[in-house]
Amino acid sequence: MSSSREAYHHGRLAQALEDAAMQLLERKPAAEISLREVARAADVSHNAPYHHFTDRRGLLKALAERSMGELLAGVRDAVDGARADGGPVEALLAGGSAYIRFAVEHPNAFTAVYDPTVCIPGAPTETMAPLIDELEAILGATAAEAGLGSESEALALWGLMHGLGTLCAAGHFPTDAAQAAFTAGATRMLPS
Repeated sequence: MSSSREAYHHGRLAQALEDAAMQLLERKPAAEISLREVARAADVSHNAPYHHFTDRRGLLKALAERSMGELLAGVRDAVDGARADGGPVEALLAGGSAYIRFAVEHPNAFTAVYDPTVCIPGAPTETMAPLIDELEAILGATAAEAGLGSESEALALWGLMHGLGTLCAAGHFPTDAAQAAFTAGATRMLPS
């Protein structure tokens, strides 16, 4: 097994640093993670992160981008799986449930994705923009297939799942209650 220092000398510094940062993000909010702490966790010199991240904001952007990639993958997999086994309503409910589950199971990553000081609304990074577009496309298409015809209805649905995920991750109610509330709310929004 090679250490991170060996990986650094073999050109995998970026991956080692991002992996270490993501592991730290599981334990603490992105705002509390420093470049020096990432270097320690990756077992590289304290200056090594500056070869990959221009500054702490660069680190936070990378955390948000990787977290969005994971959120997107979870929602996409849930929607695709439900679509294969059921209909459009099942796909819609599965996608929303996956979104809420990600918020609860990875609250610091979820917060990093939507931090407006890191992912500036209307001005996402080059890496983040296509991830946002794909998530919006999946949610929009799934909502339309289930019968929610307007953009405002799809936005209301996203707001419902986001709000429930955020409140549940903050401990205001249990996950099963958030999932049940999402199912009830989404089902009521659908045409009869």
